[in-house]
Amino acid sequence: MTQTEPTDQELWAAVAAGDEAAFGTLFDRHSRAVYNHAFRLCGSWSVAEDITQATFLVAWRRRGTARLAHGTALPWLLVVAGNHARTEWRSARRRRALLGRLPAERGPDPADDVAGRLDDERAMGRILAAVRRLPRAEREAVALCLWSGVGYAEAAAALGVTEVAVRSRVSRARARLAALLGPDAEEEDR
Repeated sequence: MTQTEPTDQELWAAVAAGDEAAFGTLFDRHSRAVYNHAFRLCGSWSVAEDITQATFLVAWRRRGTARLAHGTALPWLLVVAGNHARTEWRSARRRRALLGRLPAERGPDPADDVAGRLDDERAMGRILAAVRRLPRAEREAVALCLWSGVGYAEAAAALGVTEVAVRSRVSRARARLAALLGPDAEEEDR
């Protein structure tokens, strides 16, 4: 005895009674056709996936009230998918119209920010290499006073030296950095 696959009508009757496995069979049977139909209507893979999901969600919700014509679920599913595609198209059109009404002013190009950050990293790498060549006391003075904005008196208290010693260290560090980095050192070290 050969076992025949149930028809869509039989599966739909089982789905109407709450049979999730029958719904899964219907999904397996028709989801590719619904997806392909949705893709042809919208031209986007991701939107077609959304439409397919929405179509089968409607099918599940309307399982007790929807009636199949000619015993097959596919035409009904394709109509539902078409309705969702039209709704999506109208929503996208409204979003585009809204975006068209926004002021033309745009913020800075993010690529400029990335390029600036790369330039800053490159410059900082040069400065760090030069600062590492300074004596430890001068490195500490540069880190506190020039980079972190700590006042000379506060830096002196933190380092356990006099304010004059901190000023001297910063001055010597600036001179050495200028020699190590060239004419741009004064600008970069800020």
